[in-house]
Amino acid sequence: MASPDPVDQSHKRVLDTILLKFPGVEAGEMTGLLAYFVGKKMFACICNGGVGVRLSSAEAANLQFSKDNVVPFEPKGRRSTREWIQINHQDSADYEKDLEIFRSSVAFVRAAKG
Repeated sequence: MASPDPVDQSHKRVLDTILLKFPGVEAGEMTGLLAYFVGKKMFACICNGGVGVRLSSAEAANLQFSKDNVVPFEPKGRRSTREWIQINHQDSADYEKDLEIFRSSVAFVRAAKG
């Protein structure tokens, strides 16, 4: 894996303190992305200077319309599924404000089949 850029490293430090407190959550990497897993399934990753998060398609769509810092997730320039969004913050510490989104993601992925 190539060395993550300073923004990604900053995001990782903050996300580690938030997400690794959740029961069953582990940090790792997938396809070159710094990622977070529950039950061996990825629910979040650091990419494109932001954080990709998996949610139900309805919740993902709602967040894209209600928050100006949430966009469709396009890892490495490729469109992802409707279940993935990207949350962008200039200041990594602002991801602490998204705690409920991360909790919802963990619950969604934990309950997902496959």
